[in-house]
Order: sequence, then C-alpha cells, then structure tokens
Amino acid sequence: MTTTFMSSPKYFFTSESVTEGHPDKMCDQISDAVLDAILSQDPDARVACDCVATTGLVFVTGEITTEAYVEIPEIVRQTVIDIGYDRAKYGFDGETCGVTVSIKGQSADIALGVDEALEAKQGGMQACEENDIRTLGAGDQGMMIGFACNETPEYMPLSISLAHKLCRRLAEVRKNGMLGYLRPDGKSQVTIEYSYGQPVRVDTVVVSTQHHPDVPRSQIVTDVVEHVIRPVVPAALLDDRTRYLVNPTGRFVTGGPKGDAGLTGRKIIVDTYGGVARHGGGCFSGKDPTKVDRSAAYMTRYMAKNLVAAGVADRLEVQVSYAIGVAHPTSIAVETFGTGKIADEKIVKLIKDNFDMRPGAIICTLDLWRPIYKATAAYGHFGRDDIDAPWERLDKVQMLKEQAGLP
Repeated sequence: MTTTFMSSPKYFFTSESVTEGHPDKMCDQISDAVLDAILSQDPDARVACDCVATTGLVFVTGEITTEAYVEIPEIVRQTVIDIGYDRAKYGFDGETCGVTVSIKGQSADIALGVDEALEAKQGGMQACEENDIRTLGAGDQGMMIGFACNETPEYMPLSISLAHKLCRRLAEVRKNGMLGYLRPDGKSQVTIEYSYGQPVRVDTVVVSTQHHPDVPRSQIVTDVVEHVIRPVVPAALLDDRTRYLVNPTGRFVTGGPKGDAGLTGRKIIVDTYGGVARHGGGCFSGKDPTKVDRSAAYMTRYMAKNLVAAGVADRLEVQVSYAIGVAHPTSIAVETFGTGKIADEKIVKLIKDNFDMRPGAIICTLDLWRPIYKATAAYGHFGRDDIDAPWERLDKVQMLKEQAGLP
C-alpha cells in the first residue's frame, strides 16, 4: 500500500484467512506442536520442523537438535484430532492416518554462526540482562517486516482482522453445535472500501466452508450470513451494496488434506498482515526463536505497534535484515505511507535507541524460549489478545512519546 492509498477517494483492498482445518494450517499447527513439545523439555533446542499432509498421510521432516525426546506421531495425531479431523467421513482421521517421520540434526555449518556470532568471535558483545545469550548469531540471512496501523483497536488492518474473526467464528459454531453440519476446512475473504486511507464500508465478504453432503447450499448461505458474518462484521460497515458470497462453487464436501495437500509455511500472508504490508519471505511455524524469520518478525511487530500507539505515525512498516552468523541487523528501514508525525530518520533513531535487535536480545525481551507457538499457528500471529503473544505488549508507548516530543 503506497501513499496513493492515502490520497485516493475510493480504494478497495482484500485480505483472506483460513480455518484451523485448512490443510496448510493443519501442517503449521503440527510443526508448532512439535516445537512446543520439544521446548517444554529443552529450551535450548534448535528446531526447524516441516510437515506435509495429503490423503491419509502426514509426513514430518526437518532439522532438530535437542536433548529432548518426544513422540512425534502422537503429537501429530492429537493435533489433527483437536482440529476436528476425527473420522474418515470428514476426509481425514487422526486416529488412523499414516504418520512418517524423517528428522536430522541442524547443520554443523549453520550452528557455527548461531552458537557464536561474528561479533562475539571478535569480542565486545554485552550480555542480556536475564540470560547470557549474547553470543547468538542470526540463524539465516533475510529480511523481516513488522507493521501496525491505527484503524482497529488491535493495531491491525481491518481486512485481515475481520477475515480472521470470520474463520474463528466458523470454528466456534462448528464446535459448539450451532452449525454442527460444518466441517473443519474453510476460508474467508473480506474486501474493504477505503476513502483517503480510512475504512468506510465492507464491500464483499466471501466464506467457503466444508459441510455435510446432505445440507443444501441455500441453508448454508442463510446460516453463515446470520450466524457467522453478521455477528462478526460491524453493522455500520454493511450496507445494501455489500455482497455475500458463501460457498460460491455450490458444494464443498471434500476438504482438508483429501481435497488439497497441505504444507507448513504456505500461508505467510494469512499469518501476517493480509497483504497490507510486505513480507520478508520466511514462514514462522516450526522454527525456534534463533531463526530470525520468526523472532525478528515478532520484534518488528512489537516495535511498529508501540510506535503507532505512541502517535509517531498512523501506519508504520519496519524492515530489518540480517546476515547469517551476525548478531546485529545489516539494515533498518521504515515506511510511514505519508502518515508520519516525525521524520523517518527520527523514527529509525527511536528504534535503535530503544530496541535491541540482536537475536539473543530479542529472545530475552520477548521471552521467546517457551512453548507458546502452537496457538499462533491458526488465525494469525499478530493482533491477538487471546494467546500469550508478548510482541503485542504496549509497554514502551509513553517512553517513545516523550522521546519523540509528542503530546
């Protein structure tokens, strides 16, 4: 989204989300469930766990170095059952599906840079306050993006916020029996009409949900509009021009891994900001916090959210980049889309003065070496107040206001 978005009298933007039963999201949850199980026994573990799912089969692979022992097939089956795939007629059954595991240790070449950063080898790095992990280097090269805006209370874009809430509502009415004929797989999509950067109405809502084969589409449309869309989307944003597209193909019985193979890390835009902000390219799920794809993305969200809440800008995107084996970022950049209240270079200075972006410092600041990740693997990693997400804290707002000279 460029400054054109802020100056346009009519601008449409769309974001999507998927339910926990979507095959890609199922794989994300399995990868993070394995990560959590390992971290609960061995906080120093190095985990990069990937998952593939297809008809009747889950394949878990990756690089894991740990002192812990966990029953990965057991974790897979329980995760699948918790999602709702617990009988063959749903297209997948966690009790009877095949589970194949092929895991190896982290590459010794990668470990050389992660265990001891280039700066540590050269001397002079300071320890974190609570835990001396000053020697950690970045687990890979790459760029990470954080974003925040003030158009919703959670400092998230309205389009992705509503899309996530619709998918969560689909799961809720399925699990509580209100719409018991629904099945775990589903998707949502929300198009927002903006005027001069402000959301003015919801233009289109798309909901596709897996269902029992005997339920007619007419009933599904009526029920989803009444019990899913209207309880979620504020009435003030709906009008007589709003379009509702529910199961637009007419039928969605075959879903989950039977309908489409799943893969960890294939829903990175769903996981982040719904396409409003750029994305660094790396996924989050299955990765321990030495992987800056995950930890630095959380840290940049933490920075952007606190800065926007402090009034530095109405919309703020932060980019950082790393070199493998090096602790300090190779670059820091900001984009305010024409909404900045102070100069961009002053925002960068605020970041450098108040946020330590070394991987070890990020882990200390956000307390990331804990089993908190499975809960992030469905319905987005950001804008959440229902899970333990320390990157959502607003604990630096007053300090940033004062340093920025803002009222």
